[in-house]
Amino acid sequence: MYAIIKTGGKQLKVEAGQAIYIEKLNVEAGSQVTFDEVILVGGESTTVGTPLVKGATVVGTVEKHGKEKKVVTFQYKPKKHSHRKQGHRQPYTKVVIDAINA
Repeated sequence: MYAIIKTGGKQLKVEAGQAIYIEKLNVEAGSQVTFDEVILVGGESTTVGTPLVKGATVVGTVEKHGKEKKVVTFQYKPKKHSHRKQGHRQPYTKVVIDAINA
């Protein structure tokens, strides 16, 4: 059984037991989180929401928080002796999917 959920402005296909990396959530590590915005539930029969599947939830456990690898942007203007280097590390939350309730 699988589901497509919406979180952090993105849509993800998840299955039970799968670990996913999503945008940072403001919850403690080790606590449970419930995703209510379920777009599709598949398996034996597929249920597509309009726009969401009513009564469907996905439950997961927050494993850890962290930051991704650094992304470096470098901008310059040729022949002007002008340049700028900037780095960014995006925070994430690792969630292990426990159950899909349809």
